[in-house]
Amino acid sequence: MSATARAAVGGAEARDAVAQARRWYWQRMSAMVLAVCVVLHLGGMVWAARGGLSAAEILSRTQGNGLFAAFYAVFVLACAVHVPIGLMAIAREWWRWPPAAALWFARGVTAALVVLGLRAVWGVYAPGV
Repeated sequence: MSATARAAVGGAEARDAVAQARRWYWQRMSAMVLAVCVVLHLGGMVWAARGGLSAAEILSRTQGNGLFAAFYAVFVLACAVHVPIGLMAIAREWWRWPPAAALWFARGVTAALVVLGLRAVWGVYAPGV
């Protein structure tokens, strides 16, 4: 193998290592956000259930509530960062997918989570929908 070819392989390995380190960082950061969101979400659910709120009463409190929409939008976006990174690792390590296929799979999952998640937030937030 020529020196140029070895340098190209070494550069690709370095880029892959940097990309993996970035994914590791973003998955850990999103996990921290998700931990807070899950605790607040479960606390709210327990509070609503213990308070005897019906689904209609809960919906009436969420419609038009910007704080609700912002909280769940952050929750959705944290999921859209966290989940695809893990699925991409599973696709590469367990399913033996090539890196490019795993990346495109993760991008598709990201798009689906963002679109469907934010649509759900809008559906519960939007007044009169």
